[in-house]
Amino acid sequence: MARRTRVLVFLVSTPLVALVTIGGFIGVPRAAAPQDVVAPLRIFHDVVQLISLAYVEPPDMDRVLDGAMRGLADGLDTSSAFLQPDEVKAIEGAAALPPGDTGLVVTRQFYLRVLGVRDGSPAARAGLQAGDFVRMIDGKPTRDMSTITGRRLLRGAPGSKVSLTIIRGNVADPHVIDIVREAPKGAAVSSSMVNGVARVRISTFDSTVAGALATTFAQLAKDKVSGAVIDLRGIGDGDPEDGVRAAKLFVKSGTVGVRGGRTGPPVKTPAAAGDGAITMPIVLLVSNGTSSAAEVFAAALAGNKRADLVGEPTAGIAGVQKLVLLPQGYGLWMTTERYYMTDGTTPIHEHGLVPAVIAPNPVVGFDELPPATDTPLEKAIEHLKKPR
Repeated sequence: MARRTRVLVFLVSTPLVALVTIGGFIGVPRAAAPQDVVAPLRIFHDVVQLISLAYVEPPDMDRVLDGAMRGLADGLDTSSAFLQPDEVKAIEGAAALPPGDTGLVVTRQFYLRVLGVRDGSPAARAGLQAGDFVRMIDGKPTRDMSTITGRRLLRGAPGSKVSLTIIRGNVADPHVIDIVREAPKGAAVSSSMVNGVARVRISTFDSTVAGALATTFAQLAKDKVSGAVIDLRGIGDGDPEDGVRAAKLFVKSGTVGVRGGRTGPPVKTPAAAGDGAITMPIVLLVSNGTSSAAEVFAAALAGNKRADLVGEPTAGIAGVQKLVLLPQGYGLWMTTERYYMTDGTTPIHEHGLVPAVIAPNPVVGFDELPPATDTPLEKAIEHLKKPR
């Protein structure tokens, strides 16, 4: 039996030791070893022993235990993952990702699933859509792949090519699409006039968004625009705290962010003097791919009755992850905090936000033209124009 296998078998054989040892790394009290956790670990130990001693042929126990560890992490949320040593090294090294990108934001759902596609990116030009499943990246199956590895494989030198095997909707036939990576370009925030109101599009939610929104809305106010739809569809990147900072532009008083873990009081971010400078009527257009910073931003405005949501229920991905080091160089990328609605009790993470007006985005087949009319945007504009 390999040394790593012996270590893992020891851990599952002694659940109290495991809980105390790992708990010390992440700040869990040493007394936290409830019987409802210990009993399943004893069953786990029995399963490992049965497989090791009675399976029809001698099993590859390293492979068996890798699968077990992945399953444990998969049972938490889409953001948590059991990491291989090379993945741990990549995180610990904090090496910058190559500048070439496809424009895809992905999460895990059986395979890697596309949350969003950046406007004007190579993936957008190739016709990829939110909701697509990435079955393989350059021939590597994504079935057991963490989002951390998936995101790294999607990056590369500008001009380099990546081959993606894509499944869409109920289509049984996967499509192989080759994409040439390029450095991201274009502004994070842009605006245009549609039916007498502004459509403000956020294409990526980074640290520049708050400043860009302030500049954009200052110009819209100067142009005497009556209202705006902020389009957050498919925006799943960025630090959630960037969403909190952007929300302060629109919320004059109240709580704009709530973050909490398993222990200790939640951390609340209140609006401060000078916040809420943008008073223009707005509606937020969201989708199943709206997550992370965009989702926290939407929760702040909806929770303070500053804007209604129109579109699809959001992704429910608004947590903070931490790397926990394990024996033999392995690691657990685990959600240790999550964001809440402004009431401080309703989690955004794993729950998402439900719009006031449901307007699904259409699923367009590989060989179909997109609809001529953006129905969710039309519904958002209609809702914005309703008398209040």
